[in-house]
Amino acid sequence: MQNIQNFIAGQWISGDGPGQPLMHAITGEQFATVSSKGLDFQGMFDFARDKGNKSLRKMTFQERALMLKALALYLMDRKEKYYEVSYKTGATRVDSWVDIEGGIGNLFANASLRRKLPNQPFCIDGEYAPLSKEGSFIGQHILVPKLGVALHINAFNFPVWGMLEKVAVNLLAGMPAIVKPAAITSYLTEVVFRDIIESGLLPAGALQLVTGSAHNLIDFVNEQDVVTFTGSADTGRLLKRHENIIEHAVPFNMEADSLNCCILGSDAVFGTPEFDLFIKEVKREVTTKAGQKCTAIRRIIVPENMVEDVSYHLTEALSQVMIGDTKHKNVRMGALVGKGQVEEVKGKVVQLLKDSELVYGLDELILVGDNTQNGSFMGPVLLRATNTEADSRVHDIEAFGPVSTIIGYKDIDHAIELANRGKGSLVSSIVTYDDAIATQYTLGAAPYHGRIMVLNRDCAKESTGHGSPMPLLTHGGPGRAGGGEEMGGLRGIKHYMQRCAVQGSPTTLTEITQVYQPGGKYKDPGKHPFRLHFEELTVGDTLITHKRTITETDIVNFANVSWDHFYAHTDVTSLDGTIFTERVAHGYFVLSAAAGLFVDPGKGPVLLNYGLEECRFLKPVYAGMTIGVKLTVKEKIDQEKKTDDDIAKGIVKYYVDIYDELDEKVAVATILTMVKKIDN
Repeated sequence: MQNIQNFIAGQWISGDGPGQPLMHAITGEQFATVSSKGLDFQGMFDFARDKGNKSLRKMTFQERALMLKALALYLMDRKEKYYEVSYKTGATRVDSWVDIEGGIGNLFANASLRRKLPNQPFCIDGEYAPLSKEGSFIGQHILVPKLGVALHINAFNFPVWGMLEKVAVNLLAGMPAIVKPAAITSYLTEVVFRDIIESGLLPAGALQLVTGSAHNLIDFVNEQDVVTFTGSADTGRLLKRHENIIEHAVPFNMEADSLNCCILGSDAVFGTPEFDLFIKEVKREVTTKAGQKCTAIRRIIVPENMVEDVSYHLTEALSQVMIGDTKHKNVRMGALVGKGQVEEVKGKVVQLLKDSELVYGLDELILVGDNTQNGSFMGPVLLRATNTEADSRVHDIEAFGPVSTIIGYKDIDHAIELANRGKGSLVSSIVTYDDAIATQYTLGAAPYHGRIMVLNRDCAKESTGHGSPMPLLTHGGPGRAGGGEEMGGLRGIKHYMQRCAVQGSPTTLTEITQVYQPGGKYKDPGKHPFRLHFEELTVGDTLITHKRTITETDIVNFANVSWDHFYAHTDVTSLDGTIFTERVAHGYFVLSAAAGLFVDPGKGPVLLNYGLEECRFLKPVYAGMTIGVKLTVKEKIDQEKKTDDDIAKGIVKYYVDIYDELDEKVAVATILTMVKKIDN
């Protein structure tokens, strides 16, 4: 009998007592026990704060991101053994792929965010705010890692993805985590977690694991910690009201099960590609993970005149699904996670039938496989609502399994109303080839949904589907869905960081943020900055160029070269009633002329121009005006070598300040250069 352990303060530890029995979802046999009784929870939090937090917050975003990338590669090499263990949860190979490789994919996706983040342990947030007339006093928001621990309380349905999609974000932010998976599938989480620890890629205290009951874990969180919860709305609300959460104002990010819906557009009648896509999408969402997904389609909202067509074709599609031992090549739907879950779902179906009628399901199952008689199987159930009003149970009760209800709507406004009666959902989708319908639905339903997917023939081939959250997009929803956000790219890391407004002089804030703030004092690099390697450059290093007088010939020549013959540059007879008093230089010519002033032409450490950001043309430049440039190192971003033969380099952002003979800004821009390092 396997004993599922906890990882506490750098040690694998078994809980006290006989523990909770863990059953094989396919065969019904007990194969393990799990317990967290008697664990030192206070010691866990102390270890995470003293060891994990201190180590992670010293690392730069680049170092944390590369750590995630290395971990993703390490786990991907070992994925097959995770599939073998996932079989015990009742999952098919496809179900397991979503959980296992989807979870590892989150590590890769978050690691890729390093290209948008500085080579610092913290980052700025947004633009600076000028706070004084002369510009000597400004404000800037910064984001710094919190000093606490992220406590992740996860659901049973995604024991790998649920862990990795959260820890990827908190680790990138510089915060350690305590992971609390649902005990019933914690054995799969433990297998992956052991490999994470054995990889040696994470600093001590960065991750800890509690596989058994949560007991009183929340008693130990404080104001620097973050709690995330994924599971039932009832449990989430109970935890959110915990007196320790309230007393210390602990951020509580809740992602709860919801009554997600899929809408069939009135244009998507039988015979169109969209009708076929709709049937296929709903079938997939009902059967994938045996319906045990927080994003699964619970309400199927279709035009009233298509209810019969949809009922018939969904019944036909669901009746072809083979259920049973997921190692059998023809099986497309496995078991629920346990017999208790089967009973719970069937109980919810009984309640739903008070406001609906049975279309398909609840028959005695014909299972594939010889060892399935004691498994936790349940076939797809399709209902049709007989009451769709606000008090209908179809808008309130969720059967967390392969159960969905067809609801008829009168027009698109009625469809929006029905969708929103779920009181807040993680995701809604609409299948239509009419962009007007898609627009009306999206704008009407968005306040009640965390994500909306529009599906049609143009995107179907590459669509990730209704039920698949994406790492760089927010995952969460309002109201019943919890009001929280998970993941979301750069948005996600902000949950684990403290935003602080810093005020002072531009020079001081430049030193604090390591991003040049306009108005800050310039530094003399001693030579042209294009002659300096990446390591030799300092934020604030500035080149003040010689000047150039713009002529009418310059303007005419640029028009001829660029083919930009906009009237303000070429036709002085058309200026009446415009903001221009005479022929004006092209903005892009002004920028090009500035480059001619600040570029050092000789071969040196600058490898190439990498791009242009934040370009603004602030004042017209006329023939006879003289411009100069102040070129300042704004920010430095390190880059890793992709191969041993790769050139060691980094990205240097330069603030380009173009001014005229009155010392007034005519244009500003940020250019990006790729700069070679000294040490290759």
